[in-house]
Amino acid sequence: MAYDAEVLVVGCGNVLFKDDGFGPAVIMEIEKNLENRPLPDNVMTIDAGTGAPHFLFSLPNPMWKKLIIIDIGNFDGQPGDVVKLTKDQVPTGKYQDPHSISVADPLEDLDDVEVVIIACQPEKVSSPFVEYGLTETLEKAIPKAIDMVYEEVKI
Repeated sequence: MAYDAEVLVVGCGNVLFKDDGFGPAVIMEIEKNLENRPLPDNVMTIDAGTGAPHFLFSLPNPMWKKLIIIDIGNFDGQPGDVVKLTKDQVPTGKYQDPHSISVADPLEDLDDVEVVIIACQPEKVSSPFVEYGLTETLEKAIPKAIDMVYEEVKI
């Protein structure tokens, strides 16, 4: 079965819409530095882009024990603030995939999986206009998000 790991670290977002690419950028940085800062063998990183709600979260694997989602979120913080949320703190319908499936809906079906969301307050999301690359503010927030991931996997 795909995604055979006890812990998944999933970066969500669209790299074409400025700060919406935060999740994939964090995953890329983690993977780039695995030689110097390895993850445990039971952890898998995934750049899920915009397909996570439909293609990943709705196809759970009984092997999963923990799902760490990295994404932007509007929690009324300052741009670049990074917080840890539970799936209960994600408003239903808040994040939509291209087919209007809410991230919160499939997450509700993951009863036996601990779900942690590491969310960063965006500065600029350029949708529907393409604007590649994070703002400097969110670039600077990547190390904090990475440290929070490693704390969650107990490294």
